[in-house]
Parts: sequence; structure tokens; C-alpha cells
Amino acid sequence: MSPGPDGPGADGAHTPPSARDEGPAAPRPGRAARRRARRRPPPLPQREGLDPVRWLVPREHEAPRPALEALRARFPALVDPAATPLPRRFADGEIVDPLGRPWRAEDAVGAGDELWFHRELREETVPPVPLTILHRDAHLLVLDKPHDMATMPRGAHVLASALVRLRRATGITDLVPLHRLDRRTAGVLAFGIRPAERAAYQQLFARREVHKQYEARVRPGPSSPLPRTPGERLLLQDRLERPRGALTVRAVAGPPNAQTLLEVVAAEVDGTLRLRLHPRTGRTHQLRAQLSARDAPILGEDLYPQPGPEPPLPLQLLARRLAFEDPVTGEARAFLSAQELAAGPRTLDP
Repeated sequence: MSPGPDGPGADGAHTPPSARDEGPAAPRPGRAARRRARRRPPPLPQREGLDPVRWLVPREHEAPRPALEALRARFPALVDPAATPLPRRFADGEIVDPLGRPWRAEDAVGAGDELWFHRELREETVPPVPLTILHRDAHLLVLDKPHDMATMPRGAHVLASALVRLRRATGITDLVPLHRLDRRTAGVLAFGIRPAERAAYQQLFARREVHKQYEARVRPGPSSPLPRTPGERLLLQDRLERPRGALTVRAVAGPPNAQTLLEVVAAEVDGTLRLRLHPRTGRTHQLRAQLSARDAPILGEDLYPQPGPEPPLPLQLLARRLAFEDPVTGEARAFLSAQELAAGPRTLDP
């Protein structure tokens, strides 16, 4: 039988009030989090808010071969004519092992070896758009992300990404996003501050214990089954899959794996609908794909039904609200975006 709230613990000792008042114990970290905790810290410091790259030579790697040759084959960008010559990077000690010891270009590397290095950044214009922080404490930082700002550094959006900009602005080197928003989607984006707490927060999203609310503007076509009257609701259910190597997902036959509750908020004079969306699952591009599949692509869309040039209008999709019970502090958390969806020119393009 479990002891009462003031009874003895499993070891028979009475729990002191100070321990009980500290809030709920954080959930036990998952397997991936425990692996990260056992891993040594990176042998290279962050540079420009970016972590070093770690390449663990895979088990299926062929026979050992010189480090320079192996790295060149795995990361062709390292031998781009505009990049620092790779032999020079080895000679300067920029390619290191997990203990920070430099690899030599001729050293043989094989399965299980680790090579660490910094990526070389292309010239990039960071638009002078201020970062609006909705909340910051010892555990969380919540950003009201603008349209057309990537969450994570990727491709042409590295220094301009939300993660890198926040790390550089706040000095919090351990900052990591707890979930992601598409680059073109604006709104509430939460970051974890303490590495030891990261898994507890990320598991909330994995277990679908975070309540998300989005807003969108669409102009349904004649074949669209979307309701048109404010207050009407519709449950969108689809099976979404992304073919290997594709940028977009598509609705296919099969049991649904994507659910979104849609509510019409307002109807504009030109037939545009303002929608409130409550995704119950978190598939890639879920809202964009589900609406496009119903002949109602979000205004400003550039990927659905097929990739095309970005229109001058920002994607009319906003992550309005994020709410959950904090697994670390026990608090009821709710964060609201202060942005509004409205037609207008893009503001983030350099």
C-alpha cells in the first residue's frame, strides 16, 4: 500500500516538508537523454552560437582509411573551393577527437572513431528583426518567433536562425528548442535552458500533453469541404506520409495518423476564412498539408500542393498559444503570441 502524503517513504524515513514543497520530481529521463548525459562534453567550444559538428564513423564503414579522405567523402562541402582547404584545417589542428587531440590528415579512421570540427559559414545577412521574448526564467525561454525565421540552423539559414540568434543574444550556450516551428510559421516557440531538464520537457511533446492552438487564413476553392460559417467545426483526419527525399508530405490511403480540430472564427468579404486550429498530433507540415488537401491552402503557401517560389505574402499561419503542466515546477504554463495575421509585404527577406 502506498504511504499517504505525510507518511514514510520507501526507506521508512519521513519526508521533510522542504523536500515536499519543491514541486513534483522530474520524470525519469528517457534512454536518449541518459545516453547524452553519459557522453563527454564537446571537445570544441561553440563558435558564433553553433555547436561543433560530431561525425561518428558508422559501423558499416569500409576498411580504415586516411582521415582527410574519409571526411572529404562524407562531407563534400568541406572541399568547396570557397572553403578553407581541408589539408590546412588538419595542419592547424582544427579536426579533433573526443578528447580534443588533433587528427592528422594521414591518420587511419574506422568504425567507431569520432571526428569533431566546426562548420565554415557562408556569408549570411541577418535581417535586423528584434527578438520578442515572451517569458524567461531559470527553466524556459519562450520566443514570439517572426515569420520566415528558421528554428534551427540549416542550409542558408544559420546565423539568422532563432536558436543561434538567441544563444548569441542571451549568452545561454545550452539553449535548445523543445519543439519546432516551420521557418515560415510565426508564433510561440519554447526553448529549454537546463540540459538536465530537457528530456522532461521534450517528453511532454512526445506524449501529446502540450495543448497547441494555431490561427490561419485560407481562401477555400469551390471543391473545399471546409465549413464557411463562424462557429462551425470540422475534425480533419488524414494519413500523411513523406516520400524519401521529398520536401513535402502527402495524404494517402490508410489509417489516419494526423488529426486537427478546425473552427471557423470569421469569414471575410472576399471569401477568406480565419480559422482556429487545434492539432491533436504533430506530423511534419500537418496543418499546411491537411488544408491544402481540402482545396484550402493557407494564404502565402509555397509548398502545397507543390513546391514553388515564395509569394510576397508571409504564410498566414500563427502558433497562437502553447499550454502545458510544467514537469519540473508543477506550474500551469500558458504562452500567447502577440502577433496578428494580416496581409502585407514580407519583412524578413534581406
